[in-house]
Amino acid sequence: MLQVFDLTKSYGTQVLFDNVSFSMSPGERLGLVGRNGQGKSTLLRLILGEESPDSGRIMIPGRYKLGHLQQHLEFSQPTVLAEACLGLPPHEKEFEYKVEAVLFGLGFTSEDLDRPPEEFSGGFQIRIQLAKLLVSEPNLLLLDEPTNYLDIVSVRWLERYLNAWPNELIVITHDRDFMDKVTTHTMGIQRRKLRKIKGGTAKLAEQFEQEDEVHEKTRKNEEKKRKQVERFIERFRAQPGKASTVQSRVKLLEKQKPLGELLDEQTLDFSFSQAPFNTRTMLEARALTFDYPSRHGDSIEQPLIDRLTFHVDCGERVGVIGRNGKGKSTLLRLLAGELEPLAGEVHRHDEVKLGYFGQTNINRLSNEMTVEAEVQSANEMLGRTAVRSICGAMMFSGDAAEKKVGVLSGGEKSRTLLGKILARPSNLLLLDEPTNHLDIDSIEAMMDALESYDGAVVIVTHSELILSRLATKLIYFQGGTVKVYPGGYDDFLDQIGWDDEQEVY
Repeated sequence: MLQVFDLTKSYGTQVLFDNVSFSMSPGERLGLVGRNGQGKSTLLRLILGEESPDSGRIMIPGRYKLGHLQQHLEFSQPTVLAEACLGLPPHEKEFEYKVEAVLFGLGFTSEDLDRPPEEFSGGFQIRIQLAKLLVSEPNLLLLDEPTNYLDIVSVRWLERYLNAWPNELIVITHDRDFMDKVTTHTMGIQRRKLRKIKGGTAKLAEQFEQEDEVHEKTRKNEEKKRKQVERFIERFRAQPGKASTVQSRVKLLEKQKPLGELLDEQTLDFSFSQAPFNTRTMLEARALTFDYPSRHGDSIEQPLIDRLTFHVDCGERVGVIGRNGKGKSTLLRLLAGELEPLAGEVHRHDEVKLGYFGQTNINRLSNEMTVEAEVQSANEMLGRTAVRSICGAMMFSGDAAEKKVGVLSGGEKSRTLLGKILARPSNLLLLDEPTNHLDIDSIEAMMDALESYDGAVVIVTHSELILSRLATKLIYFQGGTVKVYPGGYDDFLDQIGWDDEQEVY
């Protein structure tokens, strides 16, 4: 089993871990949580030996195999199946059926198995790497955001697969529902320390909250007593008869270091600026038809979207769901006016003020502009104080708001784009996987904001937690068609469900 003793790790003045220890028992499945930038991925790299701790020890038994998702997408085999079979242990090299089952579960078709890996998108190439990892059967499986490149059906399959996983597992994911379903224990990083419990994320959050309350009460009581002692010392310092008592009180204060105030931990603070809307229907799609010519050449027999009709009313929360590559993002681009339909139309009411978070919109940020300037460009009417407030809400406080977009990470660019949406008043939000780069606490903040938003929301997401909590209507891609379901996600699962789910072998 894995054992970590007195681990310390820092980068310059930023301390991630300060003398932390933990261990894992056989068969334990551990969910690792913490705010972005607190060291979750760093801890995995330390365990893998890709980085070295400043001090402390990480003990791994001999012949104990670690498995993690390779980020270098280099393939040596002519087909997807042959490449994925490279992951099989030496004694299972003939067990192609296991590899096929995993590939099908991750969204590949029978026809895909004979295609070269290089023909697939980056997301599907990562799935090939994930298949190789899963069939390799390591003693400890390390997964860092495994659901980021999966669609909702593949996420559901991976959940079932990991529930049957016989060995140890450490998983980092922003999908709290997924984590709670596949883990036995949860470990949180907070203020440079680790806290591990048996149970899920809600139980850990409750324990953190209780510990913070105890700390704050203890700090205030100690501060009150300290001030009483200080007043006693000041009052009797000049009296010879009290000299020994005063001296003992002085020594007492020197020995008792005061508890410090807890450091605030940043999380996103969502509050969408809302534009008024006075009629019921905000958007209508009428017999909407679209396809990309490159999919079929000159002849289009089955369009990506075929005669889709629906409407979005004020206050509705519409979830757009289905496997990747079936048209979910394309639909949002049609609704936003970025694409023209082959037939049919999208009609938006004249009073609609659109807020659109698209997968490709991040690329439209100017590398030469600062975060503050990008947010300002979304609404020139805002003063600098208001713009800086939005930057702070997106975790760009102080000088961080003056960073140029070109030096930002993918997650920081996503937060900049969200900041632009917050800056501009809207009454219809089109959101395409807006939570991909957010941590669990920030996703909770976003869901709270969407629940209190007076306008309408159309959201593409593979998170079943978000769908169950928010969606009042669904547009679902399944079986080569796209349809409307007039209810929530839990009812959809009960009445329709996913017809192409693969069982775990």
